[in-house]
Amino acid sequence: MSSTRIRRRTATWPRCTGESLGALKARGDEVVDFDLYAMKFDPVMQVEELKGHAGPSPAPAELRVYIDALQWAEACVFCFPTWWSGMPAVLKGYFDRVWRPGVAFDLPTDGGTIKPALLNIRRMGVVTTFGSPWWYTRLYMQDPGRKVLLRGLKSMCGRTEKHLYLARYSVESISNEEREKFARKVEQRFERF
Repeated sequence: MSSTRIRRRTATWPRCTGESLGALKARGDEVVDFDLYAMKFDPVMQVEELKGHAGPSPAPAELRVYIDALQWAEACVFCFPTWWSGMPAVLKGYFDRVWRPGVAFDLPTDGGTIKPALLNIRRMGVVTTFGSPWWYTRLYMQDPGRKVLLRGLKSMCGRTEKHLYLARYSVESISNEEREKFARKVEQRFERF
């Protein structure tokens, strides 16, 4: 299986990204790994780009590598910390700029329902961490990050065979043993992904 993995390095969970990547490679999957910060991805959509965003328009040249990988992949895995109940700004900007009309979806001219365009993607995985406790994220906030990724973005993909959502809550207050346990869980789940 081919896979495009988007990640953000964090001081708290450097292993989780490595564990998911290692498990996929160990299975023989071909992996394209994007560290948006290391690649200096610009999450800001410029005015001209925004004007052309209402319909399919040529993407800026600097986005081509991300678009090509997205259209090639059979699976996408996103590894990131959750901040303020959402994804980091650079990842949000990646979705705004790369998952664009003509790439992730097609906008009908009659104003009807958008049509998914990433039919090649059949699996989606998420590994994320939270500073807040599970009850705050899931009960009080209603898990907005999970909804955006597994309802909204996944709907732009083909009929997904499988999705995986691994979250670790209260990350600042857990022991090293609990960190290791979560890292092992990530590795084990991605061995079967």
